[in-house]
Amino acid sequence: MPAHMLSYLVALPFIAWMMWRRISRQFGRQPIRRKRMVFRVAIFAVVGGLLLLSGLHRLALAEGALAGMLIGGAIGLLGLKLTRFETDPVRGDGYVPNTWIGALLTLLLLGRLAWRFAFIGSQIPPGVEDPMGHAMATHSASPLTMLVVGVLVGYYLVYYSGLLIHHRRFQQAQPASTASDGI
Repeated sequence: MPAHMLSYLVALPFIAWMMWRRISRQFGRQPIRRKRMVFRVAIFAVVGGLLLLSGLHRLALAEGALAGMLIGGAIGLLGLKLTRFETDPVRGDGYVPNTWIGALLTLLLLGRLAWRFAFIGSQIPPGVEDPMGHAMATHSASPLTMLVVGVLVGYYLVYYSGLLIHHRRFQQAQPASTASDGI
């Protein structure tokens, strides 16, 4: 077995685990973990900034990323409107994201990855020692890929920010409603 194939076989379970975690967060009740959400917002803000910096290399990449972030932000606002928020005395505060939006974003990501790998695989000349390295060197990111990544970054940036804002408002309203119930 070639050495480059061994590295892909080692990475494949890790990638599958990451995809499983991502997909599982799109469906069913999710606990509100403020620190994790703040961390995610910070990471997505940094990733979004780095995506836009790709325009220093090729303007079309930054345009794709910016358009994707705007579309993702709009989907994030829609997702917030369709999210159900729950309070459970045992499990704490939580939310249930919209299943359709989660499925759409997951299919968008998986579809683009599959398309990109199929395209890269068809462009590799015979006899190349490291096909993925050759493909990545000769075919840098496309504006369409940047658009898809931008959609995901914009969505999660707006969605997690909105969840944090909603949860803070919910917590501030709680003591007032329990105080008025006791009167």
